[in-house]
Amino acid sequence: MSPDTSHLLRPASVGITSWERLETVLGQPSLRGALSGPGVSGITLDSRQVVPGDLYVGLPGTRFHGASFAAGAVAQGAAAVLTDAHGEELVDDPRIPVLVVADPRVAMARASALIFGNPTGRMTMYGITGTNGKTTTAFLVEAGLRAAGLRTGTIGTIGYRLDGRPLPSARTTITTPESPDLQALFATMAEAGASDTVMEVSSHALAMHRVDGTRFDVAAFTNLGRDHLDFHKTMEAYFQAKARLFTADLARAAVINVDDEHGRRLAGQVAAEHGVDLITTSIDAGSDYRVASWHPEGGLGSRILVDTPTGRRDLSLSLPGEFNVRNAVMALAMLERAGHGFADVVAGLERAQVPGRMERVEIGAGAPEVLVDFAHTPQAIGSALAAARTATGGRLIAVLGAGGDRDSAKRGPMGSVAAQLADVVVVTDDNPRTEDPAAIRTAVLAGARRTGGAVVVDGGDRRSAIREALAMADDNDLVAVLGKGHETGQSVGDRLLDFDDRVVTGQEWARLHGLDGSHQEEDITA
Repeated sequence: MSPDTSHLLRPASVGITSWERLETVLGQPSLRGALSGPGVSGITLDSRQVVPGDLYVGLPGTRFHGASFAAGAVAQGAAAVLTDAHGEELVDDPRIPVLVVADPRVAMARASALIFGNPTGRMTMYGITGTNGKTTTAFLVEAGLRAAGLRTGTIGTIGYRLDGRPLPSARTTITTPESPDLQALFATMAEAGASDTVMEVSSHALAMHRVDGTRFDVAAFTNLGRDHLDFHKTMEAYFQAKARLFTADLARAAVINVDDEHGRRLAGQVAAEHGVDLITTSIDAGSDYRVASWHPEGGLGSRILVDTPTGRRDLSLSLPGEFNVRNAVMALAMLERAGHGFADVVAGLERAQVPGRMERVEIGAGAPEVLVDFAHTPQAIGSALAAARTATGGRLIAVLGAGGDRDSAKRGPMGSVAAQLADVVVVTDDNPRTEDPAAIRTAVLAGARRTGGAVVVDGGDRRSAIREALAMADDNDLVAVLGKGHETGQSVGDRLLDFDDRVVTGQEWARLHGLDGSHQEEDITA
């Protein structure tokens, strides 16, 4: 009987990959010990998730080398270990077969695609990278595909979904999974009948070769702003990581926003190379898909006219703001490049909504308008607040903070851009992680107060800050709660506390107006 791998999001049926075929993608690895059996039927880098017949990959880590767990992996049924030269030294038992390569990450990605049957070759693949807009653009593409009657998988920040339904997984959701999990997920979706898959491709994933072995029919670049410099160190390294997606090894066609300065640079690189078709989008510059005009419509919507290579398109988008106009035009260009007619996808584009992205929260009669958004970079905060401004005739009250253990240099600019665009800025905690929340707030507050123009308040912990913002808001004001969006937890110290901005906003409105019954506030400052 085959082991139950449903909790791992692996396909139900996986064939045997022979040792000979495996070695062809590993680039002639050296071998210590003797390989036995016909080959492998799975691959993992988590020794706790080994299924009999797996190839176990031992990678170097910040605290431990994965090869240190090789014995446990083999005890659970791993057929062999793939690692580097240092990892080979850590495998004490000479009976364990060890395949040694110079770069096990690259080898792991290629092996994962082969072992799971090169699943992306059986689907039309869409990849989206950029600092902001990946999730919304992915939802828009998915909505267009589903409107066209296609079974569609999605992979990204909000999780893994098939035809809009979440796929439960034992994995911690990250934007782009590690290559064994990713290729297994692709295979699971293909096995379930998905004809198309849309995914967000993070800069971490590109730098760490997680999507090697995948070929995207259409890859898109939204923009580049300050983020993830704790990992990439410099903006140039961050840009180069994103640019990897637009090489002939990974993409057939590139859709690039050329209103962004990094997008223009990337478009130039793609145009100068061979093997990747270039399609450009813009509002402000000449491009293949150019917005002829747009204006707010119906409070939190937008009306767009787009000039395309085959004519003008008219869209009534259910999302507000110029940045969502850009996202929608990019999604349209991706869909049409993949061969879909406008008439087939337009209904999906027009009705798409994205959890935690400019999401309207209904909290009760007489309440101010409330929007929740994931914006957590200076660029994204500016875009979100500019869109929110168009949706209110009253004051704009922003609630935001910055994450701990991440790029600290963006905290002041986050406060600054909020103070430029909002009437009131309530600074609070985001995910402080292991840092002192008050120290993080101080940096954001300093940026906001240097800018001037807005009333700036230290709101303390997140629940208190949301309550304070609601208490000062009139019914014609708009409260924008930024930073966490769809997230349902808050990382404080070594704990993950239940916290959903959408839920808490409703609770605090009820509490302010005596509608909550008995309410006990959680301590979220520890």
